[in-house]
Amino acid sequence: MPTTATSLQRVSGIAELRNAIAGARQNAARIGFVPTMGALHSGHLSLVERARAECDLVVMSIFVNPLQFGPTEDFTRYPRPIEEDERLATQSGVDILFTPGADDMYPDGRMITVTAGEHGKKWEGAVRPGHFDGVLTIVAKLFNVVQPDISVFGRKDLQQAALVKSLVRDLDFPMTIIVAPTVRESDGLALSSRNRYLSEVDRGHALSLIRALRAVSASFDSGVSDARELESAGRDVIDAVPQISLDYLAVVNPDTMEQETRAGRGSAAIIAARVGSTRLIDNLILGDDDQD
Repeated sequence: MPTTATSLQRVSGIAELRNAIAGARQNAARIGFVPTMGALHSGHLSLVERARAECDLVVMSIFVNPLQFGPTEDFTRYPRPIEEDERLATQSGVDILFTPGADDMYPDGRMITVTAGEHGKKWEGAVRPGHFDGVLTIVAKLFNVVQPDISVFGRKDLQQAALVKSLVRDLDFPMTIIVAPTVRESDGLALSSRNRYLSEVDRGHALSLIRALRAVSASFDSGVSDARELESAGRDVIDAVPQISLDYLAVVNPDTMEQETRAGRGSAAIIAARVGSTRLIDNLILGDDDQD
């Protein structure tokens, strides 16, 4: 395989990034890409590990994308521990860390935005209007700049992953999208950069999300396939915790995110809820023997 970098190179400009990748590409290296908003945790690092297993050179981006935050959301307080992120990226084997500013990604005069269509208006898109237009716009720009062979996303953001796969298919990006399993704490809480907002009490309540999903999964495993009955099993768990405000809990097709009438092996149970002031999402794939 071609030789890869042995230490992390941090760049902020688009031209600088393209130059940093060019040498590896000339040597026929396979380029892996992990886009993030920083505040890295073990979930992000598992994506790097997967990219490293598939590729010769791994690029990670850290950019807190203003287009995907609504006016009442947490853009200004979203964590930005860049020095710690750089240390973790280095330890995990990232070769090039791309940390652009908003002016680099969205220069004055920008006119074009990628739209997510009808599939971007449900679930997360219904709660956060315009969110997925912002996600797909920045992802398309990053794909164009990096031009990776493989890009790795996490399953926790299941709707995002489905829309990114559609973006790649519909706009003919010449790459493969890998969706890697969710990484969890030992008690089942899905790792998220927003978990740091949870108080000790709220964190205990947050475990009800995975318990609700596991109730759906257990009901499915017992032979129930009616999606409304499965969803009811999960809602019973959430309803017992008044400190949780549920946005949605549904059984869907994981590729189209359409709500299903009857669940089958591979259907997804998805949930989003607010715990205290923190909004969390999670999902499980039904009938998955290798569940994350």
